[in-house]
Amino acid sequence: MTSVPTPIPSRTQYVLEGIKHRILTGQLTPGQALVETELAAQFGVSKTPVREALKTLAGTGLVVMNQYKGVTVRMVDADMAREVYDVRLLLEPEALKRAVHRGASLEAARTALTRADAAIDTAERSLANREFHRALYLPCGNPLLGRMLDEVRDQAALVSAVAWAASPSWEREAGEHREILRLALDGDADGAARALHSHIASFVQRAFPRAELEQEGQE
Repeated sequence: MTSVPTPIPSRTQYVLEGIKHRILTGQLTPGQALVETELAAQFGVSKTPVREALKTLAGTGLVVMNQYKGVTVRMVDADMAREVYDVRLLLEPEALKRAVHRGASLEAARTALTRADAAIDTAERSLANREFHRALYLPCGNPLLGRMLDEVRDQAALVSAVAWAASPSWEREAGEHREILRLALDGDADGAARALHSHIASFVQRAFPRAELEQEGQE
């Protein structure tokens, strides 16, 4: 049987992942200017893949493009955190509830927890945490709902990275993740959804006390 060769990442993808990693590890800080010529030299590529990577990152909300200020890493404050986490609060618990009702396999979530525990830096842990949450909501049975939550994944990771840099709390979040998964695997859809809602809300309120999250209907 002929083996299929592993695809080689494009230059744009290589640059994109590199910039994302630097943002999530704090090597590139919120508000910092991203200069195409400097990044091209650092990654050993032309400006074209850098420009395309920055456009993609702007689309995911990690960087901001301004015709006067150029491209900068997105600033993270209470307002930004509220916007991102309001979306998550409204959609993620419902998606998880549907996934549990459907009897979806959540093995990918267990794997992501193991990856997070073994992470060697903030970016690795943040990426593993994103995969954990994605593994909970993706099997909800509504592809559009999954794509809507995917839209805010990178921004949520940036919020986490900034918050952890100020006050590392991933051990607490890891414990909450394990409890959410336990309830989901036990088939307790409502309990898992409540635990997930509490997990999302408590994190952003600890990290950004000024952020007031919408919690109507969640009492």
